[in-house]
Amino acid sequence: ASELPPEEPVADPDAGKVFTFVEEQAEFPGGEEARISYLQKNIKYPALARENGIEGTVYLTFVVGPDGNIRDVKMLRGIGFGCDEEAIRVAKNMPAFKPAKQNGRAVNYQFNMPIKFTLK
Repeated sequence: ASELPPEEPVADPDAGKVFTFVEEQAEFPGGEEARISYLQKNIKYPALARENGIEGTVYLTFVVGPDGNIRDVKMLRGIGFGCDEEAIRVAKNMPAFKPAKQNGRAVNYQFNMPIKFTLK
């Protein structure tokens, strides 16, 4: 009887790829309301922005990995006066997300997030 060669493990064709569209989006633990609440609780309005009456929205992008961890946080559009750095700091400290899924597998997902700075 001829011996069959050992089967090669099938590589995940999506390994390492970063998705922008997926069947199941990455989600902050507890959902959208929990994410907004987290941002409200954790953002410290920069003194320089407060003193200068700066308000606006900082747009960030980051990758949510298959493990749910956040990496590669980058600013797409900022407003300055310390707000950009504060938005990045808070995003980097967010808890792990529920990862995005494509074909039933957790994948890297590009997540874009606006963070509003509004003086009260």
